[in-house]
Amino acid sequence: MDREKKEKIAVFRFGVIFPLVEKDLHQYWGEKERILRELVSKEWEIPFSKRNYISKATILNWVKRYEDGGRKIEALFPEDRGDRGRMRSISDEQIDALMMLRKEHPKLSTPRLVEVARTNGIFPAGKEVSMASIYRLLKIRNAKRRKTAEDMRKFEVQVSNDLWQSDCMHGPRILHEGKQRKTYLFAIIDDHSRLITHGQFYLAESLDNYLDCLWTAMRRRGVPRKLYVDNGPSFRAHRLQLGCAALEIGLKYARPYRPQGKGKIERFFRTVRTQFLPELGEDIGLKKLNELFSLYLEQLYHKRIHGGTGQGPMERYLKDVKALRKAPEDLPEYFRKQEFRKVNKDRTVQLFGKMYEAPAGLVGMKVILRFEELDRIEVFVDDSSKGFLRDLNQEVNSRVKRAPSMPGIPPVTGGQLFERKSGVS
Repeated sequence: MDREKKEKIAVFRFGVIFPLVEKDLHQYWGEKERILRELVSKEWEIPFSKRNYISKATILNWVKRYEDGGRKIEALFPEDRGDRGRMRSISDEQIDALMMLRKEHPKLSTPRLVEVARTNGIFPAGKEVSMASIYRLLKIRNAKRRKTAEDMRKFEVQVSNDLWQSDCMHGPRILHEGKQRKTYLFAIIDDHSRLITHGQFYLAESLDNYLDCLWTAMRRRGVPRKLYVDNGPSFRAHRLQLGCAALEIGLKYARPYRPQGKGKIERFFRTVRTQFLPELGEDIGLKKLNELFSLYLEQLYHKRIHGGTGQGPMERYLKDVKALRKAPEDLPEYFRKQEFRKVNKDRTVQLFGKMYEAPAGLVGMKVILRFEELDRIEVFVDDSSKGFLRDLNQEVNSRVKRAPSMPGIPPVTGGQLFERKSGVS
C-alpha cells in the first residue's frame, strides 16, 4: 500500500477516535462509554473497504496506537495484514440461507432470527455464532430492521473554538481587471459565540482560497477543536484532511442533502444576503468588497446582540479567551501540497516544468515531494525525510566528477585511449 492510501486511512481513523482523544473531555463519569456506544452503532464510509462498521475493540486499539505513538498521525497508518486467505467464520452458503430467512421474516429481531436459523439447521447445533458478525453482515446487506426517526434536536457546544462551521456562498459579481467576475465567500463561524473567525470573498471556489481563509482564521482566533465543513471538493481534499489531523483538529463532514447540520453558517449567509449585499454599490472591486465586509463584521455583526445567545458574538467569544489554543508559527507547513515523482538517472526531478536536483542516493527511487512554496521542497521516501530539492545548475554539474559506472574500474580520462604502449609500433 502506498503512502497516500495509508494517509487517507490514518486520517479516517483519526476522525473516528477524535472524540476519545480530546483533552479534558472525560470529566463526566461514563462519558467514554457513551461515546464508544455511539461510534460502534454508527455506519461509516471506510476508505478502501466494503465494510461500514467498526468494532469497539478496533476503536480502542486505534486510540492506544495513537497515544503510544506520541499522538502523531503516522501511528494510525495501517499495518500489513497477515490474515489474508483464512476461512471466514460464516460460509457463503450460510450467508445466503440467512438472507433468505431475513427476507421471509423481515420483522424478526436479530437474536430471534439467529434462533430460527439454528432451528432450521443453518447453523449446526453447538456451533458458536458471533452476534457481532451477524449484525455486521445484516448492515452490509442492507437487511436491517427499519430505523426509527432521526433525532433532529438543536445543539450548541459549551466553549469558544470547540467547533467551527465552514462553507462557501456564491457572492456578487464584481469588476476585476476590467471584466465582470463572480465572487465566492468562504466564511467560518464559531458555533458557541457565533463569531465569524474569518470571512473573505475570492474569485474561485478552490482549496487554496479556502486554506487562505482557514489559516487567517486560526492566526487571528486560535486553533479549533473540531471543524465542520460541507462535502464540496474544496473541503474533501486530502491535503486539508492531513493538515487537520496533524493539528489534532477533528474534521467532520455534513451529510449530503442535509443543510440542517450546518444551520448556523447557513443563517449567517442569509444575513449577508439580506443585510450586507444590498448596501453595495455598482462596479466595486475585490479589494474594496473585502474591506467593506471586514468593516461590517467588526463594527456591526460582532457587536450586535445575537438572537440565539442573547450576547454579542465578540463579547461571548472573549469569555473563553484563556482556553484558546494558539496556532503554530509554521501553519502552512501542516497543509503542504504533495506530488509523487521518480528520480531520474541523472538525479534530477521535474516539477511543474522546472528541473531540480534530488539529494544523493535516490536515483531510480519513487519519492514524495511535500511543499508549500516551490523554494522549499522536502523529499520523502516512505515516512522518512531525505532532505530538500535544489535548483538544477547544469553548468556546475558539468564540472563535477561522476562516480565510476562499475566498482573497481577507474574512469577513462583524456589521452589514455590513444596512448602508445611500450614495445608496440
